[in-house]
Amino acid sequence: MILTLDVGNSQIYGAVYDEDRPRFQFRKSTHHGNSSDEIGLFLRAVLREQGIEVTDITQAAFCSVVPDMNHSIGSAILKYFSLMPFQLKAGVKTGLKIKYRNPVEVGADRIANAIGAIARYPNKNLIIVDTGTATTFCAISKDRDYLGGLIIPGLRLAMEALEQKTAQLPKVPIVQCEEIIGRSTIESIQSGLYFSHLTSISGISAKIKKSVFKDQDTMIIGTGGVSRIFESEGVFDELIPDLVHSGLFLALQMNVPLADENPRSRNKNENSANTP
Repeated sequence: MILTLDVGNSQIYGAVYDEDRPRFQFRKSTHHGNSSDEIGLFLRAVLREQGIEVTDITQAAFCSVVPDMNHSIGSAILKYFSLMPFQLKAGVKTGLKIKYRNPVEVGADRIANAIGAIARYPNKNLIIVDTGTATTFCAISKDRDYLGGLIIPGLRLAMEALEQKTAQLPKVPIVQCEEIIGRSTIESIQSGLYFSHLTSISGISAKIKKSVFKDQDTMIIGTGGVSRIFESEGVFDELIPDLVHSGLFLALQMNVPLADENPRSRNKNENSANTP
């Protein structure tokens, strides 16, 4: 089995793959001060609840947009699973041609999404909309050129800004709205958040399709934490909430082929060899 982790600003989003299929997924709030022990114990507890032993995990991969979490994540996997994790970052094989002026700046989660998307839809122009702490738009050509994208505040970030920067506006649940006009303060905030984001997704996607892809056939893929609330609006051609894990799984296979030898034995032997 393979453990994949997407370390975001708000949540750590995990999955376990059994062969090439996700067996289950889980989430944990991101706390930048988490130690490797806290993360390792949490991961082991989650697996235990699913009837999975630590030794069942033979490989691990993660991507992260929180640099100060990288050491804790890597150390947790090494200490509690005896595995050297693969990190999706600049310099690894991706199958993409990154057209950013500085390719290092592209978020690892955006690269993972792109890898997963082109595997499902090869030879197609793609727009990927990821609704997380920030909502990101990525444009990938049918020739696997990662062209770039846009970043806007996500739904939760916008809601928290209203709550923190105003005297009378409360924090509200993020929900799908049917009526654009709210009849209470809470309904008005919910409607404003929902329809402003919906309009941004549809408008920006249409603009990318026209300006970048010259109205050629283009797939618009939705993914990320709150993407499902827009499922019935017709703004996505396909909704793939776990796209980042699919991309991580594929990136791992590209960079760290499955070894015949048990990786725990290999790590143990390497550590023994380095011991005076």
